[in-house]
Amino acid sequence: MNSFDPNELKKLYIPSSGTHKGMNGKLLLVGGSKLFHAASLWSLTIASRIVDMVYYASVAENNEIVQQAKEEFRNGIVVPRDKITSYAKEADCIVIGPGLPRATGEEPGDDDTKELTERLLQQFPEKKWVIDGGSLQVISPDKLPKNAVITPHKQEFETLFGLPPTPENCEVVAKKFGVIVLLKGEIDIVASSEKCVRISGGNAGMTKGGTGDVLAGLVAALACNNDLFLAATAGSYINKKAGDSLFEKVGLYFNSSDLANEIPIVMKNLLL
Repeated sequence: MNSFDPNELKKLYIPSSGTHKGMNGKLLLVGGSKLFHAASLWSLTIASRIVDMVYYASVAENNEIVQQAKEEFRNGIVVPRDKITSYAKEADCIVIGPGLPRATGEEPGDDDTKELTERLLQQFPEKKWVIDGGSLQVISPDKLPKNAVITPHKQEFETLFGLPPTPENCEVVAKKFGVIVLLKGEIDIVASSEKCVRISGGNAGMTKGGTGDVLAGLVAALACNNDLFLAATAGSYINKKAGDSLFEKVGLYFNSSDLANEIPIVMKNLLL
């Protein structure tokens, strides 16, 4: 297993001066709940700075929060849950799971995460997917579409697949289900059916809640205009570099909002 080669970043799509709104990525984000407000908002924050359009579908309370913050998310559209299907058709990639409740009935009035996730995966098997958080914790592995990135931490991986979270098992899962596995940890492991790489970096400041939601939004935004394996590996690398950059400035004392704000700075230095 090789380490990620930073030269791979040169392959990432960079918008040209001749493009117009909509050509540089449309992302549908399905997440959030009454209990988990911030998770999907962290994903939205970073994605809205990379792609042209983010369609944001959450519970009514979170939709209202984003609606009130439209001065920041000028290129985002708040989508009621019952209108998801029409916007999914337009999206280049769909990220589902950040902040979705883990269990049916956990919050009265919320969607059944398992039903919502598996229904959308079945409706749009041809779409690029990033599957994270609550969705990963409730779905069946045989429901995973083949053009998906899954972003489990070690416990989620073991629960979902019944296997220890090792690089070897990441490769096993990737080959069996045809997905790309981004196993989060001190060293991230990204495996497809053909290759497996490790990404080192980051620090203990990134153990705070929400950093995985930032990563999911970043990978999904990159996936809109890039190969899924490149989006997963580059997203992991950039996320860790942003954490390292913050560590140089403030040590371990940063949060997920800081990370989302640091990523565009790091991307400028790495890509432009």
